[in-house]
Amino acid sequence: MVMAQVNKSPEIPDRSEIAQSARALMRRAFKGSLATIDRTGGYPYASLITLATDASGAPTFFISALARHTANLAQDPRASVLVDETGALADPLQGARVTLFGRAEPMKEGVGRRFLARHEEAALYAGFPDFAFWRLNVEGAHYIGGFGRIFDLTPPELLLKLDGAGRLLEAEPDIVEHMNADHADALELYATTLAGAPPGRWRMTGIDPEGCDLLLDGRGLRIVFAAPVATPAEARKELVRLAAEARTRP
Repeated sequence: MVMAQVNKSPEIPDRSEIAQSARALMRRAFKGSLATIDRTGGYPYASLITLATDASGAPTFFISALARHTANLAQDPRASVLVDETGALADPLQGARVTLFGRAEPMKEGVGRRFLARHEEAALYAGFPDFAFWRLNVEGAHYIGGFGRIFDLTPPELLLKLDGAGRLLEAEPDIVEHMNADHADALELYATTLAGAPPGRWRMTGIDPEGCDLLLDGRGLRIVFAAPVATPAEARKELVRLAAEARTRP
């Protein structure tokens, strides 16, 4: 008897899972490539920048007015940012990366604290008059997470909705300071047990409705909450739950 061979169609990845992977990649990033439109020749100009994210997940950067990319943005704000995690791979094309595009604008407030918490060295020139914080207002993204995981993402898929989270965002600096000062043991548990990272004095750099960001020696981690939080009380409850979960794991 001859058995017919059944060819299984490849499983289609869930878009929400893909979008979360892209968001986490952005949250972990410390650097990226900024591509602007050169003001003299009109050709693409790519440069290396340090990165952070605002509460929604949009990329932010701290650049000097004397830099070529800043002069380019002053003339044409269209830009793209490439973030990748391929440096340690023998074949970089197997690694995850995401390219975001949109229009960049300088920010007078709202992103500086999160950026400086991630890049403490930037505080040395934070007061220089020629430096400013910028944000890319994302209009779209292209994510590659490996074979069969290539997607175009829209801003609603990539960025968090912050409606109703005003109290959490207002309390963010106090939450971060409290966790770093009084709950370093819990942060280390999040990193080692929940994220499989090495031990050390991990510190929190930001919290938002979807999760929190941790940092140690130039390495970033993203801890995703079980469900979105919108208030300081909800955030505290979830942080306590995460610590309890970590303590019950082997």
